[in-house]
Amino acid sequence: MRLHGTQMVNELGHLEIGGCDTVELAKQFGTPLYVMDEAHIRDICRQYHSSFVEGLKNSEVIYASKAFSTLAMCRIIDEEGLGLDVVSGGELYTALQANFAAARIYFHGNNKSREELAMAIKAGVGRIVVDNFFELSLLNELAQEMNQRVEVLLRVTPGIEAHTHEYIQTGQIDSKFGFTLPDGTADRAFDLALSYSNLVIKGIHAHIGSQIFELDSFRHEVQVMIDYMADIYKRTGFLLQELNLGGGFGIYYASGDDPARISDYAQTVQVALENACQKQKFPRPKIIVEPGRSIVGTAGTTLYTVGSIKEIPGVRKYVAVDGGMADNPRPALYQARYEAVLANRAKEETTEAVAVTGKCCESGDMLIWDIDLPKVKSGDLLAVSCTGAYNYSMSSNYNRLTRPGVVLVAGGHADVIVKRETHSDLLRNDVLPARLKYLQMASR
Repeated sequence: MRLHGTQMVNELGHLEIGGCDTVELAKQFGTPLYVMDEAHIRDICRQYHSSFVEGLKNSEVIYASKAFSTLAMCRIIDEEGLGLDVVSGGELYTALQANFAAARIYFHGNNKSREELAMAIKAGVGRIVVDNFFELSLLNELAQEMNQRVEVLLRVTPGIEAHTHEYIQTGQIDSKFGFTLPDGTADRAFDLALSYSNLVIKGIHAHIGSQIFELDSFRHEVQVMIDYMADIYKRTGFLLQELNLGGGFGIYYASGDDPARISDYAQTVQVALENACQKQKFPRPKIIVEPGRSIVGTAGTTLYTVGSIKEIPGVRKYVAVDGGMADNPRPALYQARYEAVLANRAKEETTEAVAVTGKCCESGDMLIWDIDLPKVKSGDLLAVSCTGAYNYSMSSNYNRLTRPGVVLVAGGHADVIVKRETHSDLLRNDVLPARLKYLQMASR
């Protein structure tokens, strides 16, 4: 397993993160357990700030909180000087409860409700990214009712198919997101938005997908979007001031992944921007990028305890852990690949190939299909790396499993930032009708 951030193997042969022995973390907090490396998160935030905010000038970095949204994470992002991207009332509420400045929040989503939009307007979020005609009309109506003028970006689908899994492509023409550019839909949306007196159009937004390794995809995105902004100006005389390029910058998960450096990403955007603006004789707009996965992905590690082991001679050896698709659905959803190590025996040589499976009642509950490990024993501690993005966020109570807790580690200290769920938590919102209580008592 490739080590990331502050990960290291200590003198006991145990995996250590943020100065904390993972074996001791498992004893203290139980498993499954999400472990977040605070120093690593802050380092990546600073790389983004240095490469874009300082290096690119007139630019902003917005953390896509859907990757991992908690009160503590919002505070870290705030302290590191980044903005915040939210996609629901719940994410917005979390940010506001963390005292994150509303003016530095961008509100996304393809089906924002009336209540969510009203909440965003009342809070005074910096930008609402409008995704469709229904929302465009609803937002103007709400803003008028609330006597507000709302600053917006229009989300445009540019027709760029990034080289990534089809489920996380978002810039191609056939997408649920945004106003399609090639067929003229974006033009109609822009003209309509200009006619609404309660909306202030600041710029446009485009997002072409996630887990993108080829920087040329971002170069092409910049070129297409500047061409379109220049076309709007020539057609209407309205000068758009902001270009939000979305996120999508890829990270390392497993062997074969080859992500670029953040500084190279920024340089690609810079050169593409200069060339496109010069070609169109168009004034340079403010540039906004929205990294999520690339800020927290490699900073997260999930700890599991090995339980049952099943060997099918000549076929496969299954090693089951005390979690699975309920705390990490990505392998089932996207065929995502991960690396892992026996955290309690991290120095030992690998001797066998196994498949790591979860405990959910599904044949598809596989975390890693093929991995070389030392001879695995029940009770071993398995650490799966790069689980910081979209694992906790997408976790569920399938099979009535309780969600793991989350600890933030730094300088040899571990803080719980999300409590482990208990069985009683599973029943917190259950309601038993009186008639069923009666039948239950009568049957005894």
